[in-house]
Amino acid sequence: MINCENIFKRIDDMEQEYIKILEEFCLIESPTDYKDGVDAASNYIIKKAESFGWKVERQKQEIAGDCICITMNPDATESPICLSGHVDTVHPVGLFGTPAVKFDGDRMYGPGIADCKGGIVASLLAMAALSKECFTARPIKLILQSDEETSSVESNKTTISYMCECARGAAAFLNCEPSVSGTAVLQRKGIAKYAFNITGKAAHAADCFNGVSAITEAAYKILELEKYKDKNGITANCGIISGGTKINTVPEKCVVMVDFRFSNSDELLEVKKIAQKVADFSWVEGTTCEPVLKSMRDAMELVDKNINLLKKVNEIFELTNLPKLSSRSTGGGSDAAYTTQCGIPTLDSLGVECGNIHSKDEYALIPSLKESAKRIAAICCYI
Repeated sequence: MINCENIFKRIDDMEQEYIKILEEFCLIESPTDYKDGVDAASNYIIKKAESFGWKVERQKQEIAGDCICITMNPDATESPICLSGHVDTVHPVGLFGTPAVKFDGDRMYGPGIADCKGGIVASLLAMAALSKECFTARPIKLILQSDEETSSVESNKTTISYMCECARGAAAFLNCEPSVSGTAVLQRKGIAKYAFNITGKAAHAADCFNGVSAITEAAYKILELEKYKDKNGITANCGIISGGTKINTVPEKCVVMVDFRFSNSDELLEVKKIAQKVADFSWVEGTTCEPVLKSMRDAMELVDKNINLLKKVNEIFELTNLPKLSSRSTGGGSDAAYTTQCGIPTLDSLGVECGNIHSKDEYALIPSLKESAKRIAAICCYI
C-alpha cells in the first residue's frame, strides 16, 4: 500500500506552487452569469490536469459554464473517489478591486477563494501528490460544477444530472465546499426561492383612497413570512422587494422574493403550503397574489451511508495521524444533497477554512490548503 507520509511530504513541498495556482485561479473572475469567465476558470484547471495526462470530459452548456469531469487513473478497475467543487462565484466582476487577490498574513482574499475555488485547488494538490507518488489503485475524479451558486437554474439542473452520473458507483463523494475546523457536514437544509407577485389597483396619489396598494399588501405578507425563523426547521427570508412606478402613484404591482430553507421533504411540503396560504390571504382588500417557485435545491438529509463514511474516514485519519472530524449540520445548501439522494456515500465541506464568504472580504486561511489536500489524499489512499 502506498505510503501516506511520502504523499504528505509531497503536499508540503508543493504548497507554495499551489498557493500561486490558487491566486491565478481566483484572478479569473467567474460569477455564475458570466459564462466566458466560468469557462476560462475551468480551462485553467483543465490545463493543469492535462499536464499530468489525466482524462478530461466536458458537458457543454449554452447559458451556464460547461461542467467538467477530470479523471486520474481512468483505466483503474476499483470504485472511484469523486471530488467536487464549483467554479462559479457570487461576486460581480471587479468587486474585489485590482488586483482581485490580496494577501494579509495567513489570509488570502479573493472572489470565490474559499467558496469554492480553494477546495478545487486543494483537490488538485492532493491528486498531483498522489500522481507523483505513483498512486494507481483507483480512479480519482474531480468534477467542476459551473452553476452551483444559483441552484443550477442556468443549466436546468443538467449539470446536477451530469455530476451524479459521473459519480455513480463511487466509493466516496467528497464535496470541497469551505470547511469549519475539525468538522464535516452530513446534513444541509434545502432552499426554495419564491416570487410573490402582488397586484393591486393604480390611482393618482391625490386620489389614493380609490387605489389599492400592492406595496402595503407586500408589507403585511413580509411580516407574516418573517415569523418563520426555526434554526432547526423552516426559515423564511424576504430578501428583495420591488414595486411601484412613481412616488405620486398608488402602486399596482409589487414583487417580494423569499428564500425558504427546510430540513427534509416533509418540511418542503410545509413550505409550499405556507407560500400558498400567505399568497391567498389578503390583508388589503382588493389585492391578489401569485406565488411562483423560481428555483429549488433539495435538502441533504442525514443518512446511514454518510454516517458510516465519516466513521471510516476517521479510522483512516487515526491511522495517518490526521485530526478526526465531527459531524455538523448547516443551513446552507450544496450539491452534496443530490449525490446523497443518489445513494452515493458523501461528505461535505472538506475544502479550505475561511471567513466572510459571499462578501467582498471573503478569505481563505492559507495553511488550510495543504491540510485539506492531506485529508483528501488520505481518504483516496485508504478508503
